Amino acid sequence: MAATPESSLEDPLRSFVRVLEKRDGTVLRLQQYGSGGVGCVVWDAAIVLSKYLETPEFSGDGAHALSRRSVLELGSGTGAVGLMAATLGADVVVTDLEELQDLLKMNINMNKHLVTGSVQAKVLKWGEEIEDFPSPPDYILMADCIYYEESLEPLLKTLKDISGFETCIICCYEQRTMGKNPEIEKKYFELLQLDFDFEKIPLEKHDEEYRSEDIHIIYIRKKKSASLSQPFHRRKLYSSIIGCYLRQVIGYL
Repeated sequence: MAATPESSLEDPLRSFVRVLEKRDGTVLRLQQYGSGGVGCVVWDAAIVLSKYLETPEFSGDGAHALSRRSVLELGSGTGAVGLMAATLGADVVVTDLEELQDLLKMNINMNKHLVTGSVQAKVLKWGEEIEDFPSPPDYILMADCIYYEESLEPLLKTLKDISGFETCIICCYEQRTMGKNPEIEKKYFELLQLDFDFEKIPLEKHDEEYRSEDIHIIYIRKKKSASLSQPFHRRKLYSSIIGCYLRQVIGYL
C-alpha cells in the first residue's frame, strides 16, 4: 500500500512529491521534504484516511457527505487529508505549526485546480487558547496524531475546545509496537474516554486497496453533559465496555 513517489525537478536532494490517485482518475500531488520533522512527509495513515473519505460507505448516496461541510484538519503536515476533503466539496481549514505553513500553502497551490470546496491553511498549536475558530466544525480529521506522549493532553484539550456535540471527529492512526508507542496509545484512549465516545470502523469498510490491519480509523464524538449524570452502575457498565474496546483496538491491556 503506497502512493507513488515522484522526484522534484527543482531540488531532488531536498524534496520529493508523493502522488495519490483519486477514484475519478485525477491526481493529488503532495510535496514532501526529505528532512525537517515528522510533519514533512505523507504518512500511510494519511493515505488510508484520505482514501476512506472516497469510499461509498463514507460518501453516501447523492451529494458527497463532505459537500459544503466545514472541516478542520489537525496536525495536517503536508495537508493530504484536508486537501482530499476539499476536492470532495468540503470547506476545509488545514492546521499545523508555523514552520509547516509554507509546505501547506505550497500543496494547496499545487492542487487548487482539483478543489471543489475551499481550503486554507492556519497556524494552530495544540493546547493553546482557540481564537481563530469561532464555531465548531462539522468534521475534524486527524491522521497519525498519536505519536508523542507530551502532545496527548494538549491535543485532547484542543479537541474539547474546538469540537461541538455534533462534530464528527475521525482519527486514523498506525498501531506501532516498538518502544513506548503501546503505552502512548493506551494513555491516549484512557484520556479520550473521559470526555468522548468513540467506535472503531471495521477494516472491511476502509478503501479496498488502501488499507492495513495495523492502521485504524476511529469515529469520535464529544460526550453530552447528560451522560455525566448517569447512575453509578451505568457508568461502571460503560467503563467495562470501553475496557473491552481498548483490548480490541490496542491488544495489550
